[in-house]
Amino acid sequence: MRRAAVAIAAGAMAVSLAACGSAKESGDNADSTASAKKGDDIKVGLLLPENATARYEKFDRPLIEKKVKELTNGKGEVVYANAKQDASTQNQQVDTMVTNKVDVLIVDAVDSKAIAGSVKKAKDAGIPVVAYDRLAEGPIDAYTSFDNETVGKTQGEALLKALVDKAKDGQIVMMNGSSTDPNAAQFKKGAHSVLDGKVKIGREYDTKEWKPENANSNMEGAISALGKDKIVGVYSANDGMAGGIITALKAAGIADIPVTGQDAELAGVQRIVTGEQYMSVYKPYPQEANVAAEMAVALAQGKSLDSIAKDKVDSPTTKAIPSVLVPVVSLTKDNIKDTVIKDGIYTVSEICSGKYKAACDKIGLQ
Repeated sequence: MRRAAVAIAAGAMAVSLAACGSAKESGDNADSTASAKKGDDIKVGLLLPENATARYEKFDRPLIEKKVKELTNGKGEVVYANAKQDASTQNQQVDTMVTNKVDVLIVDAVDSKAIAGSVKKAKDAGIPVVAYDRLAEGPIDAYTSFDNETVGKTQGEALLKALVDKAKDGQIVMMNGSSTDPNAAQFKKGAHSVLDGKVKIGREYDTKEWKPENANSNMEGAISALGKDKIVGVYSANDGMAGGIITALKAAGIADIPVTGQDAELAGVQRIVTGEQYMSVYKPYPQEANVAAEMAVALAQGKSLDSIAKDKVDSPTTKAIPSVLVPVVSLTKDNIKDTVIKDGIYTVSEICSGKYKAACDKIGLQ
């Protein structure tokens, strides 16, 4: 699915890309990842990190399964497992996939470092690995995700826009994601590049396991430390945490301050409609999922990735990984129709159900 109408400018895709690297380093040589070419009858292992965030079960899994079927004339099989935020469980799941002799793995790592040994096991067994959404360590063959620093910049820019003059007088709280997620570090870096020097950061947290309840506790601590009259906005790295943050703000009697988010979860979009949350980052999951499926099928069939992956990125352990980075969009109440509704992620009736109908009517979302 392509989104010319809503895609950010091409310049926003700028990332630190490796200019060169050998096929041996990157796994770009099909011979290094497949001992023999296969047809459409392939088995794709799909390992997702958790099911607390709505996107994985609602979007990623079914989209990848659908695309694999399309690319293999209905003959390809997707074998699925979810680690439920447990790195050890995910390592065991890789072992099981290797034992079951899948032809390729798509892995969204719970912990990018902890997965490295399991990635090597798969590679040693002749199974190529596509790092999905998070850049896992180990001998990865391909990678697709969103431009994560741009996600953070997009959030930071939106927050500054919402604050206007309040940025000079008050303080914000930064609620970053999990320290074990390399994406969280990139979101944070991007946000800091925009926010530093423009607004005072009163408190900042790395939120364990991205859990909303941990964000809620952190926010309660920030309110207690800073005082509820001193907080003018909150940088939240995703929508799930934004929900926990907003609950803490309400409990403290704090209203009408901007809170950011990411993932365009239904609950997040509904909070944007009501004004409780200022924005989210819409990440076109169909495009990311389609690319992952294309990479996986090509690798399983012993084909080159040259026509799919035009960029290369470096991980801490592997150089010049063939990669596709997908652009993102700042989602506010002003462009809900042109993003998640236009792209078929949600319908108006889903967003505007029950208690949200009046707020939808107010902003012309009908």
